[in-house]
This record gives sequence, C-alpha cells and structure tokens, in this order.
Amino acid sequence: MKLPLGFFEACKQRNVPPTQFILVVRVADQTLSLFEEDSLVKKLPCSTSRFGIGQTEGSQRTPLGLHRIAEKIGAGEPSGAVFKTRQVIGHTSQSEFADAKITTRILWLEGLEPGFNQGGNVDSHARYIYIHGTADQAGIGKPASCGCIHLADADLIPLFDQLPGGTLVWIAER
Repeated sequence: MKLPLGFFEACKQRNVPPTQFILVVRVADQTLSLFEEDSLVKKLPCSTSRFGIGQTEGSQRTPLGLHRIAEKIGAGEPSGAVFKTRQVIGHTSQSEFADAKITTRILWLEGLEPGFNQGGNVDSHARYIYIHGTADQAGIGKPASCGCIHLADADLIPLFDQLPGGTLVWIAER
C-alpha cells in the first residue's frame, strides 16, 4: 500500500512538505493507516461520520483533504478518561459516562486547504474535528461518529504517543 497521489498533489499545491509520519483515513474502508516516510507501518480500523463526508459546519460529516495534527490533548490520562470541552470530566467506568463520545486522547485536526477545510464555514479546526477514543469500542470499524474519527483505545494511545504535533493527515473517500 502506498500513499495516495492526491496527498502528494495537495502538499505540492500548498507548499507543505510531507512529515516523517503521515496518517491516511479512508472513509470507504473505515481504516486509518500510519505511514513512516513512504512505508506503511500499520493499518487500523476506525469510525468516521455516520452522516457521511462533508466539509460544512453543522453537517456532522467527516471532512476530506489535507489536515495536520494541531493539538494533542490527554497525554498521561487513563484509557477511558472522558472529555468535555477538552477537559477530563470523568471515566467510562462511571455509569453516567458509560456511553461517552470523546474519550482517552484527542488529536485535534486543522485543515490546510483554504476554502475547502480551512476558513469560513468549512474550517475543520473550528468544527472541532478530532481523532479520538470513544466509549463505544465495539462500534469501531463502521460509520458511527458525528464528524470525527474514532479509534480503539488500544490503537489510539500508542499512536498519540508516537506522533508529534504537526503530523499530516490525509482524509479521503477511498
């Protein structure tokens, strides 16, 4: 498996050099692949929006295109930590948080394509598009989110620890 041509084209158009690590999310497959340089390191199941793909604020859809990890939130928190407004408010072991939507770690994405996923009503960062954990670990691998990308805790924690801020993320339909 190779990095998609669309990724390289988007980088070239925006004068963005590829980073050491690159994440590729394929909505059709519900997978997230980690590349180092040009080599596939691992392929993980993920969940994207149950409402499909889309760029517009309020659509609850997963945005496409070139992004980067703008912020990493939750380092050192236990698996199952529950976040609200990016602050820990509990744990999935507590009955009131058993179905929490945002858990464990947050990789907050920033779109890098003006007018497509950056700025105005299509801004991925302003839409709070994350790669994050969820209490619904069994739902990973099928569309289930409200725009974000869900990963299983066992996959998310080591990925979070490995990736530096600024790592590029390519979200594609196929």
